[in-house]
Amino acid sequence: MATLQIENIPEELYARLQELAAAQNLSITAFAIAILEAELSTETKSLSGKNKNSVTEILAEISHRRESRPANMGMILDSTALIREERDK
Repeated sequence: MATLQIENIPEELYARLQELAAAQNLSITAFAIAILEAELSTETKSLSGKNKNSVTEILAEISHRRESRPANMGMILDSTALIREERDK
């Protein structure tokens, strides 16, 4: 089994870790391992799960959002035009 050593943990964080471990009747080591396992399994699931969008889908969604914004429908003036207008005064 591998060993992980973490240095320079803030006192407040370590105290909170102690409290949570004690509340679950676990050692700090066992509780830290449980946190790491839970976090890493959640991350792995989200990376390999159905919720992951492809780059193409993300870009299509961004494009759709841009098209649906009022600025792209001529409802809001372009700031460049406003700046030029003020300079010409």
